[in-house]
This record gives sequence, C-alpha cells and structure tokens, in this order.
Amino acid sequence: MHDKSVFRHRLLPYLLVAPQLIITLVFFIWPAGQAFYQSFRVEDAFGFSTEFVWFENFIYLLSEPEYWTSVRVTAVFSGLVAVSGMALALLLAVMADKVVRAGRFYQTMLIWPYAVAPVVAAILWVMLLNPSIGIITYWLSKLGYQWNYVANSGQAMTLVVIASVWKQISYNFIFFIAGLQAIPRSLIEAAAIDGARPFRRFWQIVFPLLSPTAFFLLVVNVVYAFFDTFAIIHATTQGGPGNTTKTLVYKVYSDGFVGLDLGSSSAQSVLLMIMVIALTVVQFRYVEKRVQY
Repeated sequence: MHDKSVFRHRLLPYLLVAPQLIITLVFFIWPAGQAFYQSFRVEDAFGFSTEFVWFENFIYLLSEPEYWTSVRVTAVFSGLVAVSGMALALLLAVMADKVVRAGRFYQTMLIWPYAVAPVVAAILWVMLLNPSIGIITYWLSKLGYQWNYVANSGQAMTLVVIASVWKQISYNFIFFIAGLQAIPRSLIEAAAIDGARPFRRFWQIVFPLLSPTAFFLLVVNVVYAFFDTFAIIHATTQGGPGNTTKTLVYKVYSDGFVGLDLGSSSAQSVLLMIMVIALTVVQFRYVEKRVQY
C-alpha cells in the first residue's frame, strides 16, 4: 500500500495546476516584471517619450527626505497595527474561549468585522471620529479632549491604526481561537492541580503552544500593514496631514497615479517589495527560532 497519487493521463496534473499558474503569472509575475522594467525609465506625464536612465530613479528616491519620512511612518504604523492587533485578538480569543454559555454567539460576533470591506471600515471610523459630527468626538469633547484628526498628525495616525486594527482583528481572532481550542485541556488541568495560577498557566503552557500560530499571524499582519491598508488610509486621511500618515504603499499610488511620475513610483514598488521580502526572511531567520512546534 502506498499513498502516492497516480494520474492515468499525463496532462491531467498540468491541467490541474494551470489555473493557479496563470493567475500567478498574470497578476504577480507580469506586473512585477513591468514595475522592475519601468523603474529604470523616465517617462513624461502623457507617455509620449521615455528614456532609459539606469539607477537614477533609485538614487533620486533615496536622497529624497519625503521618502524617508514615509519609511518612518510605515515602520511606526506597521508596528502599531501588528502588535496591537495581535494582542487584542489574543485577549478576545482567551476571553471567548472561557465563555461557557452562548460561546458560539460571541465568537460569531467577533468574526463578523472580517466580512467588512476596508473602505467601509474606514468610513465607519471616519463617521465616528469626524471632528464635526462624530459621536465619539462629541463624547471626547464632554471629557475636555479636543479631537480633530484633520489638523493633528498624532490623532490622524491614531485613526488609521484603529481602523486598520479593527478590520484585521477578526482574522487574528479566528486563528487564535482555533489554536486555543486545539490545546489539550488535560495539560492545563494538570497545571492547575499542581497549583499554577492562571497567568502562569497561560505564559508557560498556553502561549508556547500558540507560538506557531502567533508567528504565522506576525508575518501576515506585517504584510497586511504594508499593503492591504491602502484603502483605509485613502478613505480616512489620504496621507495627511502633512504626509504624516503617508505610508510607502500610499506614496507609490500618490506619485504614480496622482503625480504621474511612473519611474519613481515603479522604483518605490521595487524597493517596497525588497523590504517586505527582507523583513519576512528576518522573521523566519530569527523569530522562528523562538517558535515551539
């Protein structure tokens, strides 16, 4: 008896993988190749003339202070979204896992925000925190705190972080609750019988067993903060005020589609791709050593 799959027709395995290969080729390989090629060219805004300039786009970009401002904004924004999103999701998962009655109801309610589109999530928080008509803004003013994210850079960053974390927290919750429910109850009960308190049981038993899930979510959340938060930033602050919420992916859009500087935009795309690949390699190289499988 063997578990090796056998295809009677030689072309069948190639036909089965062909749709995924075509999608990868059309929506990733080809656009990435075009961006790489375009990053070595300078093109006028109307596309009538182009010039091959080698690495001039990269040299100019790395000497531009605005680009390094976007790098710092992206680093702060990604750290806040990844850490706070995972911490809150883990807290909610632990609390939901302990609920005995109506546990499925609470878990379903916590998963619902994942079905909301990023733009809808952004508009929801813009309405709640609008400087003129937001209900949360009204409550904050009653407490003596003036909220105006349009003029305050710190409040603008807070708004995009809240909207991004709220959108992603359901995704993290699904994996954490699944990881918690896969941990044998006998281990926790044995520790409780030995006199271990709840915090010690969680830190020394539950959290190490959740480390593969946490590591996976760390990689996913960093990639999410780098790429998938574009719609939230565009619908809330559009990179303002004063470029204080303009992340790297939003600067790619701003320079390429608004400023029509396709060469610089393509160079930024290539650098952004290199950054994410390097960050992922570092995570697998160093962070994965602390994961207990």
